[in-house]
Amino acid sequence: MPSKLDQLAAMTTIVADTGDIDAVRRLKPVDCTTNPSLLLKAVDMPQHAALVDEAVAWGRTHPGSIEARAGAVCDRLAIAFGSELAAIVPGRVSTEVDADLSFDTVATVDKARAIIQAYEDRNIGREKILIKIASTWEGIRAAEVLQSERIDCNMTLLFSMAQAQAATEAEAFLISPFVGRILDWHVKAGEGPFTGETDPGVQSVRRIYEAYKSQGRKTIVMGASFRNIGEIEALAGCDRLTIAPGLLDDLAKAEGDLPRRLDSAAIDRKPAPEPLDEKAFRWLMNEDAMATEKLAEGIRAFAKDLAALRSKIAKRLDAPA
Repeated sequence: MPSKLDQLAAMTTIVADTGDIDAVRRLKPVDCTTNPSLLLKAVDMPQHAALVDEAVAWGRTHPGSIEARAGAVCDRLAIAFGSELAAIVPGRVSTEVDADLSFDTVATVDKARAIIQAYEDRNIGREKILIKIASTWEGIRAAEVLQSERIDCNMTLLFSMAQAQAATEAEAFLISPFVGRILDWHVKAGEGPFTGETDPGVQSVRRIYEAYKSQGRKTIVMGASFRNIGEIEALAGCDRLTIAPGLLDDLAKAEGDLPRRLDSAAIDRKPAPEPLDEKAFRWLMNEDAMATEKLAEGIRAFAKDLAALRSKIAKRLDAPA
């Protein structure tokens, strides 16, 4: 019998959630996602030293403050890693807009355009790239602008139906509803224990998937942030799943039948709800303590890791060549 990973790949597009280029070569996913936390880990891996050295050497030739040059080098590194990954995977690579821009629509749009231009300067077309943006109201509005310019967006840090509805109304290409972080919140609240079927993160993705498919939405649902393979198995059949290398290895070793859990063909059509305006969106988020807290926590964590990456690069720039 095929492994559970092979069975999953037959019904769901597999996406690797990593900045480790060697892992992507080994696992052969269709797509790949990165974020500042993954890049912070990747730059310390010996196999990526040449990419880091090149970016630092480039930064040393440019004028400006050490902080400005460190930020520019980090941008260059994100594109360098993304370019390597784009040469490996047949599908898309997601590159994230700086987390500290999560509440600035104009700056997010400008940054996304700069990312796309940097890829195009390396002869990598926008059809290979997804721009990852936090699912704030401002981020979703930025995605609406970018999608109109044929820049496809991956809405990340998504924890609620309100975020999912607003994202698809903005015609975002893809959303990444988080599973494990929702589970973390409920466990911290003293709830559980949970199985794959009762996991609140799994149930959230299932609700979003059913809503999208019943309304005929084009936005792709990609479950993310997994804690165990039970969560992944419970979402078999989802459009896409982005999975860390360790869990992909676990699935490759796992035996037994993996039944489809999500099937768009089995979902009846329903009318779409009334569109969300800013007031309604913010009120629904205010009423959802888990989504509000995890969104804020996620932005803070990504911003912290981005700051740590910039600090690491600044030290390299300041050291003797």
